[in-house]
Amino acid sequence: MNIARASIEKPLLTWLLILASLFGGIWGFNALGRLEDPAFTIKNAVIATSYPGASAAQVAREVSEPLESAIQQMGEVDTITSVNRPGQSLIEVEIKSTYDGTELPDLWTKLRAKVRDAARGLPEGVSAPFVNDGFGDVFGLYYAVTADGYSDAEKHRLANWLRRELLTVDGVADVETAGLPEEAIFVEPELALSVNQNVAPAAMVNSIATANSVVPAGSLTGARNRTILQGADGSDSVSAISGLAIGVSGEVLNLADVARVRRGRVEDPDMMVRFNGQEAFTLGIAGLSSENIVDVGKRVDAKLAALMPSIPQGIELHPIYQQHVVVEAASNAFLVNLAMSVGIVVAVLALFMGWRAAVVVGSTLLLTVVGTLFFMALFSIEMERISLGALIIAMGMLVDNAIVVAEGMQISMRGGRSSRAAADEAAGKTQIPLLGATVIGIMAFAGIGLSPDATGEFMFSLFAVIGISLLLSWVLAITVTPLLGHYFFKRGDGRGAGAYDGPVFRAYASVLRGALAARWIVLLALLAITAASFVGFGQIRQQFFPDSNTPLFFVHYKLPQGTDIATTAEDLARVEDWLAQRDDVVSYTTFVGQGATRFMLTYAAQKPNPSYGHLIIRTQTIDDIPPLQDALERFGRETLPGAEFRTRRLVFGPGGGDPIEVRFAGSDPAVLRQLGEQAIAVMERTSDELIDLRQNWREPELVLKPVYATDRAQSAGISRDDIANALRFATDGVSAGMFREGERLIPIYVKQPDDSGLKLDDQLVYSESGGLLVPIDQVTDGFAFEVQDTLYHRRNRLPTLTVGADIPGDRTAAEVHAQIRNAVEAMPIPEGYSMAWGGEYESSTEAQRSLGQQLPISLLVMVLISVLLFNALRQPIIIWLLVPMSVNGVVLALLGTGLPFTFTALLGLLSLSGMLIKNGIVLVEEIDLVRAEGLPLREAIVTASTSRLRPVVLAAATTILGMAPLLTDAFFVSMAVTIMGGLAFASVLTLIAAPVLYYVFFARSERRQAAAAPLAA
Repeated sequence: MNIARASIEKPLLTWLLILASLFGGIWGFNALGRLEDPAFTIKNAVIATSYPGASAAQVAREVSEPLESAIQQMGEVDTITSVNRPGQSLIEVEIKSTYDGTELPDLWTKLRAKVRDAARGLPEGVSAPFVNDGFGDVFGLYYAVTADGYSDAEKHRLANWLRRELLTVDGVADVETAGLPEEAIFVEPELALSVNQNVAPAAMVNSIATANSVVPAGSLTGARNRTILQGADGSDSVSAISGLAIGVSGEVLNLADVARVRRGRVEDPDMMVRFNGQEAFTLGIAGLSSENIVDVGKRVDAKLAALMPSIPQGIELHPIYQQHVVVEAASNAFLVNLAMSVGIVVAVLALFMGWRAAVVVGSTLLLTVVGTLFFMALFSIEMERISLGALIIAMGMLVDNAIVVAEGMQISMRGGRSSRAAADEAAGKTQIPLLGATVIGIMAFAGIGLSPDATGEFMFSLFAVIGISLLLSWVLAITVTPLLGHYFFKRGDGRGAGAYDGPVFRAYASVLRGALAARWIVLLALLAITAASFVGFGQIRQQFFPDSNTPLFFVHYKLPQGTDIATTAEDLARVEDWLAQRDDVVSYTTFVGQGATRFMLTYAAQKPNPSYGHLIIRTQTIDDIPPLQDALERFGRETLPGAEFRTRRLVFGPGGGDPIEVRFAGSDPAVLRQLGEQAIAVMERTSDELIDLRQNWREPELVLKPVYATDRAQSAGISRDDIANALRFATDGVSAGMFREGERLIPIYVKQPDDSGLKLDDQLVYSESGGLLVPIDQVTDGFAFEVQDTLYHRRNRLPTLTVGADIPGDRTAAEVHAQIRNAVEAMPIPEGYSMAWGGEYESSTEAQRSLGQQLPISLLVMVLISVLLFNALRQPIIIWLLVPMSVNGVVLALLGTGLPFTFTALLGLLSLSGMLIKNGIVLVEEIDLVRAEGLPLREAIVTASTSRLRPVVLAAATTILGMAPLLTDAFFVSMAVTIMGGLAFASVLTLIAAPVLYYVFFARSERRQAAAAPLAA
């Protein structure tokens, strides 16, 4: 029995399907997790290792190289990069894209084992490497906390209290604080007294180091119990540290007799944060990946509201980014767009097919949408930008199945047939072609959904939702649509005018007959238009992912390498004063020394650097950003000409780095710098659309080193380490342990007073062997300056220098890259050195390469299905010849609107191809069926094409108009324009080109059959 007929004769099962889709969709809507953007796994880990006193080159050679060599033995590793600074190695490991998130924990365990084994061979003085595999954690609820008038200790207690309380919230995975003031205890000897008493700084350090230590003291075991012994409490205040005793030459002195002890801020902190110009620290809250971020955010809001009465007056929490608010607003806006699209589809159907057909098809469409939500919840597919957009992308194909069945059933019933017979005929001859066309439409997106890289992971929900919705639309089209048609469609007496006798159908038939008569002219015209369109496609601007529609943008500020953090902070204060005068600025958060905590998945923070500053600026709307960016850049470049001042928009999707990047790798840093300078000169000469050309090794720094007088120093018993300790005492201070204040550990430094007035060559060095303080100039031959690289980058174990640049806001990276590519690639590269492109070019190339690896399989499946559907070759060839022509309308639409061809536009083009193939299959199948009834070829083509006019036109019209709500969405606008323009032209292709091609392919065989007929008679 035909499925459609059975759905009418056994309506209980169909009604159960309807109710399951409806109520399952309602449950699914409430159960779905919600995100702003789809999650993609950041397959990176960072290994941090300190090597105090070593130069950047030493760190690279003695720390990074052995660790990288061990890590490289892991076959799962794709790329290893490192940033080496004086005393600090930061290695970043990226896992190959073929490994998914579920495999990463085991890989991180393996990575730790490799690093731990390699660490045993590191030089003395190197700290244990710290492996951070939480590098990709996202703290989507991000606040700045201001506490004007409160002490630093109180701010730390506040931060710890807030963190403890928020960690108790259900669904919160982690809470991170940053930017808290860095305090230390400074022990500053009175130099005249300490020298007279012969108290070396080392003696003070030893005395302090054991004052607050925690060591086991054993236990006592009695007859029936065991008593634990603990050491005496250590110094728990600054005054207690002042009273510590120091043993010198058999005498005991108090520390306060020879030194001043004070508590204060570190002069050069790692990071400083301000919110709207006011000192602040940040509070980042991450939700569990299994939780709905909207629900987690609301619970955090409720917890903060409950805590507010306990928070002292003057302390305020300012939201920098609230992911749950953004997600809820974006989801609601998209649901409105979806509802508008469904409403537009139903209105168009009512206008052209009547209200009865509109109810039947519209109800099927609604059930398909809500049923898709049910399956999304079952398969844990979150409701986010991509999955909701997929529903709208699929809208044209969703409604197409129901339109074909409803159209055929309605026409048959008007001809006098019963609803059962009409359903049997309408669905019976189309259900297999529609299924094949539906699977082909799904496979058009398989290349993206099955791509293993970050872009494929980001876009996976598109493939999943389209697959679910299209298969469900086919099931409902051959079950629910016939049943609803049975209830709503009226049976005619068969005596009225023909179903296709209207003026529109007659006009189309006349045009089609003319096209068949002039078929070669039509084909030549289509070929010429298609060729011109492919040429025109080269004129369309190319872009990977579009700018985000979140009203945020960033400022990157970079002073020359070696600038201290205080100077950077002072400069950014001038920018803050300018922003405070602007009415179009809602808020601004300043980060000095490094970037912000990762508060969005697509946000990548800059590495720590005292000469770097960063601002996150929020505006009312995204329309306020471009003029504000222009004005701010003019102000920054005019007011702070000695620095690099750049603004950047937030971009959708994965990626990172500068828009334009070129890398040079080789063994000699001097040669790399020469190549970098040469590349900058070539790029400047080739294009005037490159902004802030720079290289990531930045400027070399001057390093001051004492010249060790070997003979004199060894005679005095002074080692190189003794001189280094004396210099550290005179500058940053010698670490003397930790001061425990509750759960805080505050470092203690013994250092020369800032107001001592002593220069480096006035310092005294303590001789352990002689027990004397020796002037430093007696054991050195002065000081010498040396130029060193203090940012030493490596990539896959090779020193690698990257030249980067920004581009104007009205240009795309692809356009500018095309201008400079040939000139840069023509540069002579010395033997042993290499050049490679990075930036957006590399990201888009890798995404397209990954897509290209999957597409052949998808295309093979699509071709096989089309061949199996017809059990022939000519019909599939006709259909596939239409696909290249689909670009015609796309070119006209994108060039007409000036929009770039983005990754989402590529999705639109794939969707368009699926729609075109689907319509072609149904049309060609109908021609075959009409021919089988005995009509001549030309009349069969005209008759079948006329019967498919309304479904094709309605599917195109509903899809085109259904895309209208997406024209205001920054992420999907280029895709919407691609589908709207392309589908308008594709409808002409289906209705004119497909019949003409069919005639050309089958005319000869028709003539042979006609010639053979008399002979057979």
